[in-house]
Amino acid sequence: MENNGRGTWGSRIGFILAAAGSAIGLGNIWRYPYVTGQNGGAAFVLLYLACVLVIALPILLAELSLGRHTTLNPVGAFKKLTKSKVWPLVGYLGVVTGAGILSFYLVVAGWTLGFIVRTIIPSTESFTAFVSNPWEELGYFTAFLLLTVYVVLGGVERGIERWSKLLMPALAAILFLLIIYNLTLDGAMKGVEFYLNPDFSKIHGSTFLAALGQAFFSLSLGMGTMITYGSYISKKENIPFSATAVALSDTLIAFLAGLMIFPALFAVGVEPTQGPSLVFEVLPRVFSTMPGGTLLGVLFFILLAIAALTSTVSLLEVPVAFLVDEKQWTRKKSVLVVSALVFVLGVPSALSQGYVPALGELNIFGQQDFLSLMSFLFSDLSLPLGGMFICIFVAWVWGSRNALEEIKMGTTERTISLLGIWEFLIRYVCPVVIAIILLNVFGVF
Repeated sequence: MENNGRGTWGSRIGFILAAAGSAIGLGNIWRYPYVTGQNGGAAFVLLYLACVLVIALPILLAELSLGRHTTLNPVGAFKKLTKSKVWPLVGYLGVVTGAGILSFYLVVAGWTLGFIVRTIIPSTESFTAFVSNPWEELGYFTAFLLLTVYVVLGGVERGIERWSKLLMPALAAILFLLIIYNLTLDGAMKGVEFYLNPDFSKIHGSTFLAALGQAFFSLSLGMGTMITYGSYISKKENIPFSATAVALSDTLIAFLAGLMIFPALFAVGVEPTQGPSLVFEVLPRVFSTMPGGTLLGVLFFILLAIAALTSTVSLLEVPVAFLVDEKQWTRKKSVLVVSALVFVLGVPSALSQGYVPALGELNIFGQQDFLSLMSFLFSDLSLPLGGMFICIFVAWVWGSRNALEEIKMGTTERTISLLGIWEFLIRYVCPVVIAIILLNVFGVF
């Protein structure tokens, strides 16, 4: 059912796939493998899983319950539950963060389209030459923005839910196909051992913080996406079940991405500590050495594009839901206005990869280029800040008891008995740990 653009999920599986699609993105398939590689492999994986369970899942429950209780966007949700003028600012922070992340995320998402084309029509051009070509950068960036607009214009049930039902199973199928193939390569088992046999001597304070950051950012927490998605859930829905399904599917896709990438890297003798360029610089080389590598390369970058699209859709939905709810705009007007703003904000990120030297030599907060600066401001600062305030608001302002009453609707007796643990985590553990992430961003540790 649609009502002036505000909608509801047509089914539980539709919601779970859409929310999982929001969480599953470049963070799982592009970021997770290189962070794992830089932090020693298997020991990092165990820490990451612990962080998802103890920190990320409780915050996911808090955001979904806040959204369903108020049936509003992040700003409206805070306004409805408090007379304070201060708390709605957390909602505004979420709306701005969603648009800010989308502006640079679309640039990286555009690279996935570029690499689909570069794999079909083989190119000898280096990755550096590719990202410094303004026509390619702006062209693919615009194409991905238009793709995202097309899905979001369809609304909740006919747009986001319908496409998620199609895209998420396709993503899983391609991933499994690549894993099976890569495990047959000579030397692949060395990659499996690096990934699954923990060496605890490689764990340091920074490893724990990297795991915590990865868990937090990969689940789309702290910017109101899950408050917005929660606002479309019916009162009959079992929130703990759905939240657990979303967290598990997100974590599983990241885990499988590692199982796909590390055997391939070791098979061709590439170091796993390569860093952010791992996917775009190393994997095309990996595919070029394989029989049937062109087809596998195309499949892989299609997978990456699918993962990126499900995330860009959810990032655009946050400011759109805000305008539909708070300004009573139509969905179409909201989508077009936000998209125009995101395009203007994204152009400097697209041109900062080599074409405009001034945008590539900033050195602000230790970030060299405009895209990295946007990532630092909106991912490293805004997300944990938003997440910490959401924890404090749900636990202490709205009240964890009120939140519990909302969460209990539609759940089973067995689930209710476990919710005391959630209350303890959301009141005492999560805010403290997120504060540690923030202090780390400012170099305190």
